[in-house]
Amino acid sequence: MANVSDFFGSLVFDDRVMKANLSASVYKSLKKTIDEGARLDISVANAVAEAMKEWAVSKGATHYTHWFQPLTGITAEKHDSFISPAPDGRVLMEFSGKELIKGEPDASSFPSGGLRATFEARGYTAWDPTSYAFIKGKTLCIPTAFCSYGGEALDKKTPLLRSMEALNKQALRILKLFGNDDVKCVKTSVGPEQEYFLVDKTLYDQRPDLIYTGRTLFGCLPPKGQELDDHYFGVIKPRVAAYMEDLNEELWKLGILAKTEHNEVAPAQHELAPIYTTTNIATDHNQLTMEIMQKVAAKHGLVCLLHEKPFAGVNGSGKHNNWSIATDTGVNLLAPGETPYENAQFLLFLVAVIKAVDDYQDLLRLAVATAGNDHRLGANEAPPAVVSMFLGDELQAVLDAIENDAPYGGAEKTTMKLGVHVLPRFQRDNTDRNRTSPFAFTGNKFEFRMLGSSNSIACANIMLNSAVAESLKQFADILEKADDFNSALHDVIKSTIKEHKRIIFNGNGYDDSWIAEAEKRGLLNLKTTPDAMPRLLDKKNVDMLTAHKVYSKAEIESRTEIMLENYVKTVNIEALTMTDMSKKMIMPAVEDYISSLAQTAKNKKEVGIEAKYEKNLISKLGALLEKIEAATETLDEKIAEYKKISDVTEASYFIRDVIIPAMDALRAPADEAEAITDEKFWRYPTYGKLLFGVR
Repeated sequence: MANVSDFFGSLVFDDRVMKANLSASVYKSLKKTIDEGARLDISVANAVAEAMKEWAVSKGATHYTHWFQPLTGITAEKHDSFISPAPDGRVLMEFSGKELIKGEPDASSFPSGGLRATFEARGYTAWDPTSYAFIKGKTLCIPTAFCSYGGEALDKKTPLLRSMEALNKQALRILKLFGNDDVKCVKTSVGPEQEYFLVDKTLYDQRPDLIYTGRTLFGCLPPKGQELDDHYFGVIKPRVAAYMEDLNEELWKLGILAKTEHNEVAPAQHELAPIYTTTNIATDHNQLTMEIMQKVAAKHGLVCLLHEKPFAGVNGSGKHNNWSIATDTGVNLLAPGETPYENAQFLLFLVAVIKAVDDYQDLLRLAVATAGNDHRLGANEAPPAVVSMFLGDELQAVLDAIENDAPYGGAEKTTMKLGVHVLPRFQRDNTDRNRTSPFAFTGNKFEFRMLGSSNSIACANIMLNSAVAESLKQFADILEKADDFNSALHDVIKSTIKEHKRIIFNGNGYDDSWIAEAEKRGLLNLKTTPDAMPRLLDKKNVDMLTAHKVYSKAEIESRTEIMLENYVKTVNIEALTMTDMSKKMIMPAVEDYISSLAQTAKNKKEVGIEAKYEKNLISKLGALLEKIEAATETLDEKIAEYKKISDVTEASYFIRDVIIPAMDALRAPADEAEAITDEKFWRYPTYGKLLFGVR
C-alpha cells in the first residue's frame, strides 16, 4: 500500500482541490458560504459545478448523484450521467450549477409520517456545501438535504444543521458575555466509535434470520463464548486484519479519519474509531463508514453485521458518540482551562450540558430507540435505559464545593468563587472511566454511549445540540440582564447544580440498586421504543424544538409515527421469519433426528441391546417438538391479530406486550432442541460456527 498521506482524501473534492481548481474569487465566495452561511451566487455555483465535473471525470466518474439521508436510517442516491447530446451525434460531459444546487428525487416512496400523500411525489434535494463531495465507484456524490414540495424536512441532515445553528446562536451570546468578540462561530464535533461483527458469508447465506433481519432469531450458545475475555484487544486474526487493512484504505481515500481498530469483547466482534470532526461531516462519514464496511466485507467473503444484538447471550454492538463544542478560534469549550476566566466559562458550559441532559433525558433516550437497541440497553454490555451522567470524583468535588459555597479540597483549599479559583488542570485523566454510564465526561468531551451500532448519529446529536442550545438560551437571558455579571454567573451555576444534580451518577449503572435509586430521583426509565417514542410529542419537547426551529410541529409528529412504524414493521418481519424457520427448518430437523433415533433403537432391539439413551432422547425431543409446534401456531395467531390493528401506537404496544413474548416462547424450546439434536440434522449453522468461523 502506498503512503497514506499520498492518497488520503484522493476521492474528495475538499479544500485542497477547490483551491487548485477554482479561481481566487470563486473560492473566496464559496468559503464565505461554507464558513458564514452566505448566499451562494448562481455564477459561483456554475463555476464550482464545472470544476467538480472536470475533477470527477478525471478520476473516472461518469455519473453524479445527490447523496442524502432519508428517514429510512440509511442513505439514498439517484444517479444521472454527465452526458448531454452534441449536434454532431456525439455527447458532451456537462454539469451545471443548477444541477449541483438542486435535485428532484421522488419523495412519495420515502417515509414521511403523513407529511406527503402517496400521490404527492415531488421532493427536492439541496446541496450542503459544508460537507465535501466525494467519488464512490464511478459516481460523484454530492451531500444534500432532502425536503418535500412544501418545504418540510424529509431527512436527518436538515434538522441536524438546524440544531447546530441553534447551538451556535446561543453559544455566541454566552461567549460575548465573557468578552470573546473574536469568535464568529461555535460548532459541535463528534467522533463515533463503531462496533460490528464479522461472520463468514457462506454461513450467513444459510441463515434466513440473518438475511432478513440482521440478527439470529434462534441459536443456543456454544461451549465457549466471551467468558474468558480473551478476544477483547486480542491478536487480530489474519482474515480480519486483511479486511481492516482494505477498509482503512477505502475510508482514507474518502477523507474519513479512521484511527483505531481492535477486537471487541464478543467473539467475532470488532471496533473502528475515527478522529472526531464537525458533527455534520461526522454524520456523513459514519453513514459512509457503515456502507463501506459492508462492501469491503463482501470482497473478503465476509458479512459485516451492524445489528445491535446479532447473537443472544453475547455482547451486542453500540456506537459511542464522543461529543464536544469548539469555537472557530480553536477553543474547546468543554476543556477546563488553566485560568480563572477559562474556568468560569467552562463551568457554565458544563452545567448547561448537565441541565440539558436532565431536562431532556426523554429526548436523548428516544433518539436512540429502535427495535434492535431495545435488546441491548440495560444488558451488561451497554448502559441502562435510564439516562444519567458521569463526571468523576474531581469535577464532582468542584461542583459540590460551588453548590455549598465550601472550600474545595483539591490542590488549593480555596472557597469556590467563580472567576477567582483555578480548577485542577486536566492534563491527564483525574478519574477513572465509567463504561456503565450513558453520558460520561471524558476530559474535554462527553461520551454518549446509548447509541446502537446501526443508528444514524444524526438523531442523537440533533437532540443533544438542541437541548444544550435551550440551556444556553436560558442562561443568556438571565446574564445579559444582570447588573453584576460575576455575581449572576455564580448564582446561575450554583442554582443549576442544585436543581439538576439528580442526573449525576458516578457509580455502577449495571447495579439493580441504581435503577431503584434512579426512580427515587425521578429519572425516567423508558425501557422500550413504544415507551420512549411518544414522549417526543410532549409539550415541553415540542415547544423547545419548534422554538429553536429545529423541527416544525408537523415534522415532530411525522417522526414519531415513522419511528413507531419502523419498530412494528421490524419486529413483524422478525416474527414472520421465526415462524417460517420453525416450519421449514427447525421442526423438520427435529423430526428427522427423532426418526433416526427410532431406527437406531429398533436396530439395537433386534440384536438384543437396550436403547435407553435413544428412548430418553426421543421423549425429550418429542415434548420439545410439541412445544415448538404450539408456540409457532400461537405466534402465527398473534401476527394475524397484529395485522388488524391500524393505529401505529396501539400496534407498537401489541408488538411489545404480545408479539415479542410469543417470539421468546418459540425460541426457548427451539434452542433447547438445538442443544440436543445431532448437528448433522440441523438445517442452519450454529452459534459456534458463526462466532468462531472467521480465522
